Amino acid sequence: MNIKITGTGSYIPSRIETNENFYQHEFLNADGSPINNSNEVIVEKFKAITGIDERRYIKDKLNNSDIATYAAEKALADAKINPEELDYIIVAHNYGDIKHNTDQSDTVPSIASRVKHLLGIKNPKCVGYDILFGCPGWVEGVIQAQAFIKAGMAKKCLVIGSETLSRVVDKHDRDSMIYSDGAAATVIEATNEEGGILAHDTATFTYDEAHFIYFGETNNPEVTDKRRYIKMYGRKIYEFALNNVPQAMKSCLEQTEIPVGDIKKILIHQANEKMDEAIVKRFYKLHNMDMPKDIMPMTINKLGNSSVATVPTLYDMILKGKLKGHSINKGDIILFASVGAGMNINAIVYKV
Repeated sequence: MNIKITGTGSYIPSRIETNENFYQHEFLNADGSPINNSNEVIVEKFKAITGIDERRYIKDKLNNSDIATYAAEKALADAKINPEELDYIIVAHNYGDIKHNTDQSDTVPSIASRVKHLLGIKNPKCVGYDILFGCPGWVEGVIQAQAFIKAGMAKKCLVIGSETLSRVVDKHDRDSMIYSDGAAATVIEATNEEGGILAHDTATFTYDEAHFIYFGETNNPEVTDKRRYIKMYGRKIYEFALNNVPQAMKSCLEQTEIPVGDIKKILIHQANEKMDEAIVKRFYKLHNMDMPKDIMPMTINKLGNSSVATVPTLYDMILKGKLKGHSINKGDIILFASVGAGMNINAIVYKV
């Protein structure tokens, strides 16, 4: 028995937020002081570091559970299975449903329960629960799904990564330009086909790293409400990722007998173009190799950082022929990897 991804689907919001749309923002330092640069210079420097030209936001009438359901419907159709056959629905997110122009996150019932309801699944044996695991949530959900299947507790699982970060950004924070909305889903099944999940690895670092990404107050000291926003220490995250993610990827690959040269694609969390490139280069340096050309497809330039949705969206787009210059074929070895709040790191070696 092998455990494979048999269906994929993604939802990419139609609303495009370009870098130029941030020219009118009042960006402030964390202490509330003004930044001594024009917005045009701030945005240009941001693009040079992150690679982001534009990002996607959901429409005002939608919530996270809605777009998670849209992605799920596509994945179920792609896998050609009856939703009533699902044993688990696992939804990775970090902020629940946050309605437009509201301050409060809504996570009761769980997003997984809402998705099950919206899918119209009546089977009470289909168990739904959420994962709060930072950006690596979808990867961790896949790891958990394969554990359920290996243990004989499930045969078919739906794993979703969905987030609406546009609802939790501080418009006075330069980092707000990183974040976006999106959702992607995968069906995980037991199969007699060759391949599937070959190895996985996960780690949580909390000694100094627990609050590198956190929920904090606005940079604007004149705002008196107590609303919280996604915040991060970008430089610390960059250094942490470079020091730890390549080794985690290497450790995961070492659980198999697969040579590093056999990897066709590395699908890494779309966090920051320069950071991701540095991580992958360091991974190959650990193997005394140069980073191969076209090994690391990227979507961050057009889609931004949608947290848990970035990796499964990337996979779905490549499989569906929607990412120019990249393809994944049956029998290919790919490496999924992610890093995010926790601080959490994980990786999967997968044979298509």
